[in-house]
Amino acid sequence: MSEAEQVHVTPGAVHGEETLELAHRVVALDESLVVGGTRLEPAVVARVSRTIDGVRERIELGVDQTVVALVGGTGSGKSSLFNAVCGLDFADVGVKRPTTSQITACVWGEDGGPLLDWLTVAEDRRIVRESLLDGDTEAPLRGLVLLDLPDHDSIEPAHREVVDRLLPQADLLVWVVDPQKYADDALHTGYLQRLVGHEAAMVVVLNQVDTVPADVREALALDVGRLLVEDGLTGVDVRPVSAVTGRGSPSCATCWPPWCAPGRWRPSAPAPR
Repeated sequence: MSEAEQVHVTPGAVHGEETLELAHRVVALDESLVVGGTRLEPAVVARVSRTIDGVRERIELGVDQTVVALVGGTGSGKSSLFNAVCGLDFADVGVKRPTTSQITACVWGEDGGPLLDWLTVAEDRRIVRESLLDGDTEAPLRGLVLLDLPDHDSIEPAHREVVDRLLPQADLLVWVVDPQKYADDALHTGYLQRLVGHEAAMVVVLNQVDTVPADVREALALDVGRLLVEDGLTGVDVRPVSAVTGRGSPSCATCWPPWCAPGRWRPSAPAPR
């Protein structure tokens, strides 16, 4: 590796082949800007340079861990879904939820301290999922960093500010909606319509399907998909789940859906703020 290609390593960060591979690609992109010089549009150069700076910052922390953020509004049940995935009663749910602007994190494998510091997750809001008692049951999730964010529609501005700051830092956004509020304008005009072009790094989970008759669940999921297309988003996966009954809910490593497999996602251009 040349001097230009050397990766600055943050002490304690998780680095592996994925990090080194992405570092080579960033160097090649940076060199292409130099070669292009004045033949490139200044606005394009500025945008690409900002992207390179953001990716380099993440590379220093390692990209061998995948940051998946659960994002949703009040009452969507995303904290319950977080607990179901972790198999632990860790995230605040119910009446406690509106009182906190804190991020909750569950990590499989390495604790990822530097990465969680960068994400500003408080020490007492972090938990490492794997233990000797688990054996290899959680091994498929190794490398996953799951975040439970504050409600994006909270009446507290500080809560929304945390969400807005974290969105560009996540590798995969899992938007959690419910049958009553999935068409909420605050979600679609405030967030989803600004994410056109980032469809490959997001998925929508229709939670609480246990609260509606079984014969209308498919129609609800199709309607969510219709609204996404109207937002300009194409090819976004919509998955009906229930954190209460476990229907479609990944409560253990063996049933975690493939769209969140650690190592599948790579840092991309930061999402619009």
